[in-house]
Amino acid sequence: MKYGMEIAVVALILIFAAVFLVQDAAIRASGEEAWGGADGEAAELIESSGYEPWIEPFWEPPSGEIESLLFALQAAVGAIVIGYIFGYWKGNRKTA
Repeated sequence: MKYGMEIAVVALILIFAAVFLVQDAAIRASGEEAWGGADGEAAELIESSGYEPWIEPFWEPPSGEIESLLFALQAAVGAIVIGYIFGYWKGNRKTA
C-alpha cells in the first residue's frame, strides 16, 4: 500500500479527536470545570493546610506575560540543545 503510514496517522488523529470531543462533551454536561488540572487543586490544599514557606523567591517576574516568556525561552533552549545532540549523533552515525 502506497499511503499506509499516512492513513495510519490520519486514523490516529481522528481517533484522538473523537475521544477528546466525547470527553469534553461529557464534562460540559456534568457541569464540572472543563480542564482544571492538578496544580490548582494542590495549591488550594496547601493554602488550606496553613503551610508557610521557609524562604521567599529572590526575584519574581513583574507580570504573567514575562513569566510565560521566560518559560517559553527555557523550552526553546532545551529544544535547541536536544536537537543539537540528536543531530550530532545522527551525523556521527552517517560518517562512521
